[in-house]
Amino acid sequence: MNTQMFPDLVINGETIPQTAVAAELQNHTASKDNFADALRNAANALVIRTLLLQEARKNGIEATPQEVSPNRFETEDEAKIRALLESEIDIARPTEEDIRTEWQKDPERFRTMPLWEVSHILCKCDPNDAVETELALRRATDILSDLRKGGQTFEKIARAQSDCGSRSEGGSLGQLRPGDTVPEFEAALRKLSEGEIAPEPVLSRYGYHVLRLDALAEGHPLPFETVKPKISEAMEKAQWARKAKAFVDGLIASSSITGADLGRGTNNTKPN
Repeated sequence: MNTQMFPDLVINGETIPQTAVAAELQNHTASKDNFADALRNAANALVIRTLLLQEARKNGIEATPQEVSPNRFETEDEAKIRALLESEIDIARPTEEDIRTEWQKDPERFRTMPLWEVSHILCKCDPNDAVETELALRRATDILSDLRKGGQTFEKIARAQSDCGSRSEGGSLGQLRPGDTVPEFEAALRKLSEGEIAPEPVLSRYGYHVLRLDALAEGHPLPFETVKPKISEAMEKAQWARKAKAFVDGLIASSSITGADLGRGTNNTKPN
């Protein structure tokens, strides 16, 4: 990749190598149509990281990298940024009154997960293969037509034609909760009533599904005491995000930055 295509980034007199922009670009989805947006996002991410590291150095912050997941540790820069934000951002724990007020806005938001009992008939295909996909759609459409005519039961067709291992169970997938299946399958489930067959074949990464919702157990509202810890945690996270953004915005406003567009234009210079 020719790094000369990237703009020069200069933050408070510190020049960011174009190779760094090219490396950061790998973390942002880029295509022919959205390359400019991806490049802008990569440059902005580097600016913010650099500003935070500059502030950490100015404050003499040192930090030991922590384990963030099994066998994965922070880099030294990540540790310094974390320590800087910990020193600058003070989070107030929500009071019980605050938490109850948030809960009372809409208690229906806090519910147990629904439980779906589901059957399907899979017409397997690779969605990236146009010919396979067309053939699978025709199969699934024909199966739906047969079901509407009532000539054969769902279970009988599943045992004869489904490409899923559930064919031996007449297409039954048993009980599913949110997150148990792929998003496109789950999205279709949420639109069905108990006993309903999806009116059109449902395409997922596995192929086309003829989908039936056999039974539905709706989630029910949870009492305040049960959800209080989760609401408190969510409120603290939201508070932290607001204060972190305000802190970064303050650094941007007081800095000299060229080569990036952070909402002030693409060539921003402000005296330190």
